[in-house]
Amino acid sequence: MESVKITSTEVLSDNWYTLKKIAFEITRKDGTKSSQEREAYDRGNGATILLYNKQHQTVVLTRQFRMPTYVNGNETGYLIECCAGLLDKDNAEDCIKKETEEETGFRIETVQKVFEAYMSPGSVTELIYFFVAEYSNEMKVHEGGGLEEENEHIEVLELPFQQALDMINTGEIKDGKTIMLLQYAAINNLIL
Repeated sequence: MESVKITSTEVLSDNWYTLKKIAFEITRKDGTKSSQEREAYDRGNGATILLYNKQHQTVVLTRQFRMPTYVNGNETGYLIECCAGLLDKDNAEDCIKKETEEETGFRIETVQKVFEAYMSPGSVTELIYFFVAEYSNEMKVHEGGGLEEENEHIEVLELPFQQALDMINTGEIKDGKTIMLLQYAAINNLIL
């Protein structure tokens, strides 16, 4: 097994989240050593959820503006996504229940964790916890849309599951976590 030793860490930015320059040394299996530097962006860990309704064969997604996609060629800057949020001080399950209610207006009591994944491990430290949960109209406690004090302006979308899957192929859905959860639902026959 290779071993890693961090030799120095420099904070490059601590404005929104933390960007660090990390120098390290890797000792390979054959004993050779390599010194390297990388930047790592630490924004904490997150959670995401696919809400689905078996009876109506629908899913609840959100649409919101994402500046990094806008500066990378997304003409409108808006993405269609599964509900998601940063853990802050919450555990993943509590976080996703809170985010679900804030963003979609649905109060979910039972969630199922399906996996964890690093989404951009070459530069971002974030580990995302993926969940699924069934929803019904009776669980709707308000219109959703996010928190005004966090400048969230989230549109809640209830879509037929097959339409959401088709939107991956048309490019209307380009968010990685959403694609992963929609494909998980399809592979595991959660909805159809």
